[in-house]
Formats: sequence, structure tokens, C-alpha cells
Amino acid sequence: MNRSFIQLHIAVLLWGFTGVLGRAISLDAPVLVWWRMLITAAIIAFFLIYRKQWVKIDPRDRIQLILIGFLFSIHWVGFYGAVKYANASVALVCLSTASIFTSILDPFVNKSRHDPFEFVIGLLALCGVYLIYHSQQFFGLGILFGIIAAILSSVFTVLNKRISHKYPSRTIVFYEMAFGWIIISLLMPIQFILFPHTVFMPRTNGIWTQNDWIWLIILSLCCTVWAQSLAISALKKLSAFTVTLSVNLEPLYGMALAFFFYHENKELHTGFFMGFSLVILSVVLQTVRLIRQSKKQVVTAEALSPGLVEEKGGLD
Repeated sequence: MNRSFIQLHIAVLLWGFTGVLGRAISLDAPVLVWWRMLITAAIIAFFLIYRKQWVKIDPRDRIQLILIGFLFSIHWVGFYGAVKYANASVALVCLSTASIFTSILDPFVNKSRHDPFEFVIGLLALCGVYLIYHSQQFFGLGILFGIIAAILSSVFTVLNKRISHKYPSRTIVFYEMAFGWIIISLLMPIQFILFPHTVFMPRTNGIWTQNDWIWLIILSLCCTVWAQSLAISALKKLSAFTVTLSVNLEPLYGMALAFFFYHENKELHTGFFMGFSLVILSVVLQTVRLIRQSKKQVVTAEALSPGLVEEKGGLD
């Protein structure tokens, strides 16, 4: 269990960089996601070929992976839309509301019992986002994108729970990225119809801070390939709700980075920090609950796969 928590929190720390990198990359959200999924799938394919780790996927599972890949791609579009229309801090905190959606969806999909206490803890995160919206209404569209990303994060987190134990984590991530890239490619014409002046190619100014290729590779290799592999390995022994609440630490890491690199703290009001405090409180309450359960030896292992959890960190 301790090793699983360490793996998970390394992944969460890496996910904390995604908001900052999303702001550093000049591309619009759908184009950014298109490149991120393509580069990620290519990197994982290289590892699978080099290490001869290709695993055959059952046709029934392939359909589920296609669905999850689609949800992944739209989740990331929502998340980076939140970064572009608001900022990295707002996007990351909105993503934390995935906990309440997971607590509602998981029992229905996996035929388990609802835990009222989990629902209450998750509700704290949602109340926190309401305070953020109330104090930062000029970020309204960005907050909406963030909530959509959170909902999608909880959905594919729950769906992944049934398939994570069947295949190696890297294989799962590859198929989800590949299928997600194919689907977003089919949807890409909509972006150019609605926004004809969309820039497709990443900028290459040759300067470290103004080169999209550098940030895309870091985003794909470190924040996706490495982080997702760590997360899937860890999540096989952690419950969906526990994982989602642990991912609520992603805003803490991401905000610290955003404050440092972009001084986003100057863009945020008191209501934001009040809402953020509720999100952190939900994490603390769940942590205390897990410690007490561990002492009583009633913690059970459950299979799970990544949410970018929410993506996401989840989702993202």
C-alpha cells in the first residue's frame, strides 16, 4: 500500500506541471491535445516495440478502450480550455470536483454501496469551486470547461476500473492515447470551421521559453507516459474515490508552480483561496479516514486505472 501511495503522488506531482505547460504552449486546446496524444502514443509504441511487450487486446475490451480514449481526449480539451480561458490554478482546482462525480458514478457502474461520508467529503470540493466562481466570474467560461473536464475524468476513471487488471499499464495507456488521437483527428475539422485562423503547427522560435516542441515533448514524456504508467500501477490497489481525492493535491502542486512562473496569485481573489481551502480540507478528511481504516485493517484493494483524475488530473 505504501508503495502504491508513493507511485500515485509522484504521478500527481507530474500532473501538477500540466497546467503550467498548457499555458506555456501557444496552441489552442484541441490542437494541443492532438499533438500531445500523437507524441505520447508514438513514445509508448517505441517502448512496446523495443521491449517486445505488445499484448493482444480482446475485441470487447477494445471497444471500451475506444470509448475511454474518446473521453480522455475531450477531457483534455476541456482542461486546456480552462487553462486558456482562465488560468492554470482555476483549471486545476475545478478538476478536483471529480471526487464528487466519482462518488456518485462508481457505485452504479461497479455495483458497490454508496458511502454517505464520501459524498459529503466530495461535496466540499464542489462547494469550493462555487466560491471560486463567485469570486472570479470573469473566468466563467474557463470554470465551465474545468467542470466538464472533471465530470469526464470521473467517468473514465470508473470505466477504467474494470479493465486495468487485464493488461499491462503501458499497453492500456497506448491504446487509449492512440484511439483518442484518431477520434480527435476526426473532430479536428470542426475546430478549423469554427476558428479558421487556428494555428496547427507548434511554434519553433528556437528559444527555450518560446518553443512549443520542447514543452510538448516534456508534457508527453514526463507528464503523460511516465505519470500515467505510475498511476495505473498504483491505482490497482486503491479505490476510485481515494485516488480522486488524492489527485486533489494536483492543484496544490500546480498552483505553486503557476504562482512561481506566472504570478497567478495576483490574478486571484480571496474567494478563490477560500474555495481552494475546502478542496484541501476534503483531502485531509479522507487521509485521516484512510489512516483509521488502515489501523483497523479494513482497507480493501480494488482495481483501477487512471483518471487524469481527472485528469487528471485528472486529469490532466
